[in-house]
Amino acid sequence: MDKERLRQQMKGSPKTKRLLDWLIMNQRDARPRWYVRLMAPLYQHRGSHSKIYGSVRMDTPPYRRFSLGRYSVIESFSCINNAVGDIIIGDHTRIGLHNTIIGPVTIGSHVNLAQGITVTALNHNIQDATRRIDEQGVSTKAVTIEDDVWIGAHAVILPGVTIGRHAVVAAGAVVTKDVPANTLVGGVPAKIIKSLTS
Repeated sequence: MDKERLRQQMKGSPKTKRLLDWLIMNQRDARPRWYVRLMAPLYQHRGSHSKIYGSVRMDTPPYRRFSLGRYSVIESFSCINNAVGDIIIGDHTRIGLHNTIIGPVTIGSHVNLAQGITVTALNHNIQDATRRIDEQGVSTKAVTIEDDVWIGAHAVILPGVTIGRHAVVAAGAVVTKDVPANTLVGGVPAKIIKSLTS
């Protein structure tokens, strides 16, 4: 049975879904249980010559995809979380120290993320003022970072953003809108500073 068919069956059975979610995810810690993490090498895809440092927090339950391309690296003290959406990372890409990536996120090849960057496709729902925020669930909008992108230290990439090929995001920028290819953006919120084609 393929994974997508299984996912559809799970959606049709909320009770079974809750039970499996409880068995897989530690509800207090919001991460896979220790015995699931032990099996991670069996269900994560890691390309040849890729490396994930031992201090990386890999919150990657088996019901979502995680794929790291060839010769790509996830450096120390980063957190990778695909609990609400797949994370796909291309070839020859470097995820720097202390980065946080919360799916669904697709990162292309030859991408460099400096230190302390947050890339998140997740938001907490806040529409109902009569209910606590933690009762309202979450929503996601996929983030896409295309090939040959450089993101400076401590930048924040918010849900729904696409960063075009050969773009640069300046250190400390907060990216709330799409970044066109071949541009340098910076600031809070990030704005186009210049074109990189001339």
